[in-house]
Parts: sequence; C-alpha cells; structure tokens
Amino acid sequence: MAIRELKDQIARLPEQPGVYLYFNAAGDTIYVGKARALRDRVRNYLGAYGGDPKTDALLDEIARLEVIVTDSVVEALALENNLIKQRVPKYNILLRDDKTYPYLRLTTNEAFPRVLVARRVERDGSVFAGPFMPARFARKTMSLTHRLFGIRSCNEVITGKRGRPCLEYDIKRCVAPCVDTVCSAEEYGRAVALTQLFLQGKNDELLTRLDHRMREAAERERFEEAAQHRDAMRTVQTLHDRQQKMETTELGHRDTFGLKIGPAGASVLVFQVRNGRVVERVELDTERAPAVADPGAILSAALQQFYELRPGPPEIHLPSEPDEREALESWLSDRAGRKVRLVVPQRGEKRGLVDLASRNAALAYQTRFNEAAAAEYEALETLRAVLALSALPRRIECFDISTIQGRETVASMVVCEDGRMRRGEYRKYRIRGLGLGARGPQSPAPVQDDFASMHEVVGRRYRKLLEEGGPFPDLVVIDGGKGQLSAAYAALEELGLANLVAVGLAKKEELLYTREREDPIALPASDPALLLVRRIRDEAHRFAVTFHRRARAMRDLRSELDDIPGIGPRRRRALLTRFGSLAGVRRATREELEAEVGGKAAGAILAFFARRP
Repeated sequence: MAIRELKDQIARLPEQPGVYLYFNAAGDTIYVGKARALRDRVRNYLGAYGGDPKTDALLDEIARLEVIVTDSVVEALALENNLIKQRVPKYNILLRDDKTYPYLRLTTNEAFPRVLVARRVERDGSVFAGPFMPARFARKTMSLTHRLFGIRSCNEVITGKRGRPCLEYDIKRCVAPCVDTVCSAEEYGRAVALTQLFLQGKNDELLTRLDHRMREAAERERFEEAAQHRDAMRTVQTLHDRQQKMETTELGHRDTFGLKIGPAGASVLVFQVRNGRVVERVELDTERAPAVADPGAILSAALQQFYELRPGPPEIHLPSEPDEREALESWLSDRAGRKVRLVVPQRGEKRGLVDLASRNAALAYQTRFNEAAAAEYEALETLRAVLALSALPRRIECFDISTIQGRETVASMVVCEDGRMRRGEYRKYRIRGLGLGARGPQSPAPVQDDFASMHEVVGRRYRKLLEEGGPFPDLVVIDGGKGQLSAAYAALEELGLANLVAVGLAKKEELLYTREREDPIALPASDPALLLVRRIRDEAHRFAVTFHRRARAMRDLRSELDDIPGIGPRRRRALLTRFGSLAGVRRATREELEAEVGGKAAGAILAFFARRP
C-alpha cells in the first residue's frame, strides 16, 4: 500500500496545525486536508485501510505527501478551502451551488474605477460585494453609486483632457473625471473610497465621512454640494435600516441546513430565515459521489463553500455536528465581523425546520440524481459489497466470444461507467490463435477453444492499456464460468495485472464465479446488481454476435481477386464492374487490364491466373 511507503516521512512531521496534501504518481493533487497536529492526523491514515472502500482507494493511490504549517487551526481551515478550490482534488468533497446571484465589482485595479455587475468573484485586484438577493438589488445598488457618489458608468479611457463633460455630469450621476478641471484624480479617489465603504456595508464610517464633507461644504458656502452629501446620508441611513445582503445580518436571523447522502452523491439544502420567515432556498450538490460519505465532513465542506463569499448569520442550524466545529465557528466569526454559532437543535420549532430542510434535501437528491441514476448507483454499491471490492466498480469492462464450430471466431469488449454504457469505447477483436489452441479462420480444420480465445483477447486488451497508461477497470466481467474466468486471470497474471478483479457470469444459471470462492454466488433474480451485470453481459453478447455475422458475410462475399498482391477493394470493384465477373477478368487481355488498373497490377493478375488451372 502506497501510504505505508511514506511512514518515515510521516514520523518526522511537526505536531503543529497545518494542511497536508496527497499526490498520485502523476503528480496530481488528489486530497487536501487540515489538521490540529499534522503528525497525529496524517499518522491515522496508516491504520485506516479496510475501514471504508473509498478511503482505501485514496490510500492505494497516494504516491507523495506535502504539508504546510500554519499558526492556527483557523488559518489551516482557510488555506484548505483555498487549495481545494484551486486544485479541485478528486477525493475532496466539492459542492455546486444551484443559484448564481450577482455581485458588484468595484474595479480598483483601474486608474478611475467603475462599478459593474459580476456573476463570479475573480482575484484581479477589484473589490467585490454581494451576492445580492434578489438579483435586481445589484443593479439598484449600482445605480445608487452613480447617484450618491458620482462614480462613472462609461467605458472611456480617462485622460482628463476631454473638452466638456457628458450628459451624466449634467444630471448629477457622474463627477466627470474625464475633465480634470471639473474633477481631479484626487477628488475622484475620494468618491471611490466612499463607494467602497458603501459596498462593504461600513455604514457608520461612511455616514461619519459624509457628515464631515457636508459640514465642510457648507462652511465654504458650497450649498449645492452640501445638499448632495445630505441626501446621500439620508439614503444610506435608510438602507442601513433595511436588511441588505451587502451588510451584516442582524440578530434573530439564521440559516438552516438539511442533508441527504446517497451512493450517487450528496445534496445539501439551505433555508435562509430572515425575520422569522424563509426568504431563500439554496441547493448545494456534489458533482460525484464523495470519497468520504461522512455527514460531518460534508457539512464542514458545505459551510466553508457556502459562506466563502457571504457573511454568516448569528446562528446556523445543522442536522448533525460538523467536523472541526470550533475552528469553523472562529473562521465564520472572523469573516462576519461578529460571533457566529453553529447549533444542532434537538427539539422544538428549530429542529422541525432542520427536519424540513433534510426532507427537501432528499427531494433535491432524487431530482438531481434521477431515479434511474440512483438505482444504478445502488446496484454498483450492492455489487461492491457482494464481491468485497475495495471501491465502487464505477468502470466495468465485459468480454464475450462468438464463433460457429471454431470458424470466424471473434470477441467483443464493452464498457459501462457509472451504470451507463460507453459505446464509443467498445472494441471488437478477430481471434488470431497466437499458439493458444484456437486456429484462425483460414485454418483447414478450425478448433473451437473458448478458453484460449478468452486468454488471447484479455491479454491483447490489457497489454494495449498498459502501453497507453489506462484507464483500467474496477471490475472485469467474463461471459462464462470457471474455465473462462481462469483463462482471463492467466492472461492478467502474465501482464502483471493480477490485482484486477474479474468475475465470470454463467449463462442460464446466472451465477457469479470469483477466483476467491469455490462455490458461485447466487443472487436473487430481481437483485439490481445481478440485473446490471446481466445487462452489461447481454450488450457484450449482442456486440459480438453482430460482428461475427458481419465477418461471416465478408467471408462469403470474398473474391479470389483479394489474393492477388496489389488488388484491394477499390481495384477489385473496378475490375468486376468492367468485366462483369471473375471469369471475365480471367479472359481479359493485358491491354484491357492495363487500361483499368495499370501495368504492374495487370501483370500480377495475369501471373496469378497463369499459376491456377
């Protein structure tokens, strides 16, 4: 196991908070985790094998370990969240928000910033505020920045040398930085600073500055400017009294989380409660089945990803305890600028709302992972348990042989991923014999040997995968019983791939044969795992039979002209069209043949027929 090879490195890790990163042999980050004490946390993985199939799959893939030491667990939490977003490791829990609420972007990376509506936050030096719910508040707030502070809305390159201000200046929606005699860069910078305070919800500081500027303008007898500042103060005070998404949530409001975990993935549903009423419903879904189906880990990931770009309310109600609760509370409190509590209600109205959110999460799970897909994952999970596999058999490859009395023997290989057939990855093979007992179609006395044919096709398939670097299946299904299964394993062992798991599915009895068990496994006829394997086997059989019929048809339509060097399908077709039949080609003169296929091919045709009676 790969993790054990890192035992010496793990023993030297510091007992400090930090983040650890696991890499696979290709150098890709496959897992990012946080720890209060790095050595103790990472050492736990040494004894984790056998506890959970998904964890086992992670442990088998680990090839390298790196750690980053931090000053506190809260810093480790924030760093872990950033690394997961940046690297998207396949074994971490990743959730997708079903809502795309807009943000406001103050382009402080420009010399003369603007306020724009943005659909996502980017790390480009701009200041972002939001998200705004409902979305129309974003455009209303952007309009306020023009009216209150005179922030420009144009796309012009500002040099300050414009001849005169535009209409926006005349209707008092822009302070006109395009004309430096009207508004200098320093004055526009002060307007940008006020806008930033407004967008960040720092209303107390903003009101203080506006009051100071109003009094200063009045003392200079600039009464129109003082009136503008007075009106801005009134507007900001009104907005301060209303609940807005750009400012901190007031006490008494809360968010309630519900959770549903299934074999296909996980769904988290969030009810946002304001003034005692549910005002918003947000779904978070995993794109794939999480590597660790632990409620605490999924809730921890959901909290980090949901509140990364929005402040948390004073209370967040959860269905169960999240991992690293204290660290999460500290992180949420730091981001919100006040105390945020994580609560697991046990009774009463609050618990009732948590249960309601969980029921809605279950409904969202069924909608997101529709019934057919959920049934496929249930079948895969059952198959994993029955065959004692280390991981969910997400990729299954199935082989079948088709022949009639040993002639035109062919094989098929079909692929099923996550319960769905991948037709683009199907393969078909002509059995060559390769000294394994089965002779090819040209043999005068073909011998039917399904075992040798299975040995050949399995060997050819996985020899090519070794050259290409995969992907290798989680389960190989062989159409047949013990004999065919033994032949397949013999081919895998010759290639050094005996670690691949193969099973045989015998026809009629529909019994599963494994290498480890002497007796076959009999599943109920209605068992979803058996139905899935049968469907894959039947598809392989259909594909093989179709190819075999085509091979027989090609054999029956074969012409003697195919044995002549230099005569391919195109020239054969041209000759038969010109001369009508094989006898007509035999009677043709050199000049007639040369006119149709050229001198060299004409000579080969004449020489061929000269050798035949």
